[in-house]
Amino acid sequence: MSRLGCPVLKNPSSCVHEGVLVKTHNLLTNRNYIFGYHPHGIMGLGAFCNFSTEATGVSQKFPGIRPYLATLAGNFRMPILRDYLMSGDYILSKNGTGNAIVIVVGGAAESLNCMPGKNSVTLKNRKGFVKLALRHGADLVPVYSFGENEVYEQVIFEEGSWGRWVQKKFQKYVGFAPCVFHGRGLFSSTSWGLVPYSKPITTVVGEPITIPRIENPSQKEVDFYHSLYVSSLIKLFDKYKTKFGLPETEVLEVN
Repeated sequence: MSRLGCPVLKNPSSCVHEGVLVKTHNLLTNRNYIFGYHPHGIMGLGAFCNFSTEATGVSQKFPGIRPYLATLAGNFRMPILRDYLMSGDYILSKNGTGNAIVIVVGGAAESLNCMPGKNSVTLKNRKGFVKLALRHGADLVPVYSFGENEVYEQVIFEEGSWGRWVQKKFQKYVGFAPCVFHGRGLFSSTSWGLVPYSKPITTVVGEPITIPRIENPSQKEVDFYHSLYVSSLIKLFDKYKTKFGLPETEVLEVN
């Protein structure tokens, strides 16, 4: 077992926390995929560690599949990064098959409300990734990380407060929202710092949803496949929640 990009170590305290990638279905190498990653958490640590590194053995679990972690839409406002980030569309259209674009669907809006003990996703009005999947005929794969919201604690500003106003202004004009959060200290688990708390993140990759290629999908078609995706994500959460420490009564909140 690997730990957040660290090699396999005998001493568990030498790395921040455990990361585990759970495969539930095989992925065909003659298809392309869009992984919807949930929840965002503060930093999306599970998304980075599982799909941008070999920390949890993604290439061994999904042989022949090449994952690419997408980025915030706000980063397109930075000229130096724009051309590089546009490569996501290129990957699905020109780079053959066996590609998996990983999109943290909830984005900045979801990060504002994440806290330990809360399982909530911002998804009801997030349909752009579904439209992208239809345009390229890329199968949708729901992904849920149990424990993503546990590794940091955040100060939640209420709606209407000055803090939430500042966060929304940043989100609107910069593309991300500044969160007031903390983890543990670098040398002490009892002090505050930016090191994540020692909590496991278990990332479960669900069953792919077959998506047809429709160059100009209608809103009705987008809505239909979006509803299939939401149902699939909820089923994934319900199936595995008790295996990773949540009670049977826990419900995934979809906003």
